[in-house]
This record gives sequence, C-alpha cells and structure tokens, in this order.
Amino acid sequence: MKIHEYQAKKLFSDYGVAVPEGAVAESTGGAKKAAENLGGFPVAVKAQIHAGGRGKGGGVKIAKDAAEVEKHAGEIIGMNLVTHQTGPAGQPVKRVLIEKGLNIEKELYLSLMADRESAGIMIMASQAGGMDIEAVAAQTPEKIIKVGVNPLSGIYPYHCRQAAFGLGLDKELVKPFSQMLTSLYRLFVERDCSLVEINPLVITGDKRLCALDAKISFDDNALYRQKEIAEMRDLDEEDPLDVEASRYNLNYINLDGTVGNMVNGAGLAMAVMDTIKLAGAEPANFLDVGGGATAEMIENGFRLILSDKKVKAILINIFGGILRCDVLAKGVVEAAKNTQINVPLVVRMEGTNVEEGRRILADSGLDLQTARDLKDAGQKVASLV
Repeated sequence: MKIHEYQAKKLFSDYGVAVPEGAVAESTGGAKKAAENLGGFPVAVKAQIHAGGRGKGGGVKIAKDAAEVEKHAGEIIGMNLVTHQTGPAGQPVKRVLIEKGLNIEKELYLSLMADRESAGIMIMASQAGGMDIEAVAAQTPEKIIKVGVNPLSGIYPYHCRQAAFGLGLDKELVKPFSQMLTSLYRLFVERDCSLVEINPLVITGDKRLCALDAKISFDDNALYRQKEIAEMRDLDEEDPLDVEASRYNLNYINLDGTVGNMVNGAGLAMAVMDTIKLAGAEPANFLDVGGGATAEMIENGFRLILSDKKVKAILINIFGGILRCDVLAKGVVEAAKNTQINVPLVVRMEGTNVEEGRRILADSGLDLQTARDLKDAGQKVASLV
C-alpha cells in the first residue's frame, strides 16, 4: 500500500526526521491561506498523487508570492498529471502540499527497502539526489552505496557511518545523519514498510539535513496490525478493479491486454501470462484465486474479469490440489449462469478430481474449449482474440 507525500512526512516527523514546514490544501483559496500561514516566500506547490516524476509532469511549481500560489494551485488541482509512473492515462490531482522553501546546498538520495536476495533490509544512498534512481543505477551504478542490515540484529552505528562516508558527508553531518537513518530504520520496522525513500534528502545552507520529498510503501499483509496506516489508504489513487478484488480477497492486478485469465497460485499465474504472450496475445490481468478458492470466489473473479471491457477471451488454468477440479468446475458453471459470460472461454485443468471436473464442464452446456496442456491453452486463447 502506498500513501501520499504529506502523509509520509507526517510519519517522518513522528519519528524525528526533519521535513519542511507545510500544509495540505484542496482549493486555490486553501493553498493561498496555507502559504500565508507559513510566514514567508518562496513556497513549493506540490501535487499529491501516488507517483514519482511529478515535477517533470508539471505537478511541482515554485511560487514567489500569494498570487503565484493561487495561480499554480489552480493549474495543478484538477489536472490529469501524467508521469513515467502513472502511464499515459495519468492521475487526477485532488490536493496540493504547500511547503516553505529551503536554501538548498546539496541534494542526496536515501532509501531503505526489503531486499529479497539477502532476506534483509537494504540501505541505499547516492550523491545523485533528485534524479531517478533507476537511471543512476543503469548509467552510473558506482554512485550508489548499498549497506545491508540483518533485521534479526538490527541497525548499528557502523551501518550509518558506512552510508555517511559513502555520501562524502562533512564531519559535522555524520552524527545527525546517523540519527536520521536510525530513526528511518525504526519507522521501517515498526510500521511494516517495504520501502522508505527520500529523494532528495537535502543539505541546507546552514548545514541541516531535511527530507524534501518522502515516499513510503507498506506490506499489505501486515495492514491488519497497522490500523492507523490502513486508514491512510486513498482508494481514489488505486485501480477500481484492484480495489474491488481486495474486497473478495483475490490477488488481482489489471493489465492492458485482451486475454483475461484465472489461475490458482502466483507462480502458475506468471507462467500463464508468459504463455499468453508467447502465443502472440497479451494478458488483461493477473488473477490468483489461491489454493483455497470457493465457488463464490471464482464467481467474483469472473465478475472482475468481465467488468474489464478490453477482455475478448478468458483462459482458466487450474492445478487441482487444495482447490479441487470439481469445485472449480462447479464454480465456473455457477459463475457462467450468474454473470452471463459473453466471451470465449478456454479451460485447462489437471490434478485432484480432474475427470469429475471435466465431466461437469462437458455436461454444463457452456460454450467453452478444453486444452490438453498449458501451451495448447495459450495457442487456443490467442487464436480467439
């Protein structure tokens, strides 16, 4: 789960990490009032959406007076902001963050993230602050400092010093940087984060460290114990189909293709999407109904797939284990009756009670094709679209 910059900065502040003074506004009048309450100009007017690259898309502007605040806020609030992370469809802006300007001497990059390779927490830092870290990694990887932390033992002063020295910080900044990094690590662990990022982390003219931007993502599986964090969720920033899927405990991600697919198991779902692409078509979604799916969950999965107008055919690929093939077949038949499936359907199943499942489908009267194996399923559904 992602949150907005202003929400992330509130968490930073709670953990003692310095952020610029600021306030959120949802109108031009509110933006002007917020700027005046900051007691001085210039101020930054920053669009609040769940995406990076806002400045390049026109979503971050500097105002030298109250009139410019109103002008910029009027241009940003209500705009459809397109960045490299939103895709061509963009994202509508409903609010802005008004922040007091800083005398910036240097920009750095700092983040903590879950590292799957080491099963630990990775500190990443770079002197190339303000740039896309992906571009830095691709073009000048030597500029990225990586410090691994074992979550079982936690962060130690030597981790902080390693990052600080890698950034080439002046001696008087090593201690405050270490304190900031330790606080960010505590936030990461206590709040079940998957990513905490500051880009840029700035050094001001009076030698202070301040998080000019803030980005935090959380582990969805831990939200049950992070009630305060869960309340920060902004459903308007998420794909409506993804939101609907979460209500049914389905793992669904909307994509741009024309082949809807339903699979049990994330790894199998990835293999199915690869198969669809190899056959010359494009998947319209990722949908993992899980090993313990019920007929009701399968029906809701069909509803999600069919609500996507791009879908021209559906591929079901199930390996019967915990989810038996006969249960799946009954779910498919029931879903077809209740949702009026109006696109071609290809089904491939193997495993527990597969013969019974095939019999149920054969006797259902549904217009569907069965496939011998995964490759055959991919070729059949690709030919249909």
